[in-house]
Amino acid sequence: MSTDVPSRTSSTSTPAPADPVRRSGLDWRIRFAVLSTVWGFSFLLIKVGTGGYAPFQVTFGRLFFGTAVLAVAMAVRRERLPRGIRTWMHLTVAAFVLNALPFSLFAYSELTIPSTLAGICNATSPLWGMVLSLVALSEDRPTRRRVAGLGIGFLGVLTVLGAWQGFSGLDFGGTAMALLASLSYPIGWIYVRRTLAGSSHSNLSLTGAQLLLATVQLAVVTPLFTTLPTSFPLVPLLAVVALGALGTGFALLLQYGLVAEVGPTTAQMVTYFIPVIATAAGVAVLDEQLGWNTPVGALIVLAGAALTQSRPKAPAATTLTQP
Repeated sequence: MSTDVPSRTSSTSTPAPADPVRRSGLDWRIRFAVLSTVWGFSFLLIKVGTGGYAPFQVTFGRLFFGTAVLAVAMAVRRERLPRGIRTWMHLTVAAFVLNALPFSLFAYSELTIPSTLAGICNATSPLWGMVLSLVALSEDRPTRRRVAGLGIGFLGVLTVLGAWQGFSGLDFGGTAMALLASLSYPIGWIYVRRTLAGSSHSNLSLTGAQLLLATVQLAVVTPLFTTLPTSFPLVPLLAVVALGALGTGFALLLQYGLVAEVGPTTAQMVTYFIPVIATAAGVAVLDEQLGWNTPVGALIVLAGAALTQSRPKAPAATTLTQP
């Protein structure tokens, strides 16, 4: 899920000047493990949530509860929402590309594909990000290692999808939506890098506003495509609450702390744990079937993604992608 990831080369957060470092009493490695687990389980929570509610309703709930957590954090830290029409216009676009669109696509995709496959598709964000950054960002230059990583990564995607079997048994619609969701993250990251990188507002302020705008967008769209539930199944409802409060709001707060304390390069390594946890959760909790090509392909994807992120030492982007 993004992340931001994701980076991952993208994120649900927007790049801004680094916030003042707030040291936590809890070792960063423990917080790193918690963040990996929370984001890894997000795909399971989406699957459970869509078992009782429409995908748009799941996404709206996720954004609503995620925004609520950030609102509380902003109140505690006495942060204010950003000012300026131009900033809000850019945040509206970012909210759609980084939150409303990918969250909805993942929710719809898991109606027809396993949560394990959705989690692995999310791990392709760095691959898409490299392709797009080479086109859109003049400072990114291809290297043999990064090009090789791109080729290896997409070989891994073909392995996961079982290309040699003619993609037998694969739901093309659901898989395509999950891959499009992963593609939307680097598109959004490039957009906010070009438009909001020089903002004087804090990451918390920008992302709080961004999630608020995404919530409004879903509040408008959801009634057009769904009807009010006639019942409220408890387990799917709890899954949606956890997805928003933990997988979106709380996870972003953890992300900021890690980036500030250990830097974006170390923090972005969470990307490579998310599909592993998502796969383990789907198999263990949801009893999803797992062929040999899925974990093998996932490892190839992660190896390729890691190579695409290798570059000469330079100031790194402070964004991560959330699932």
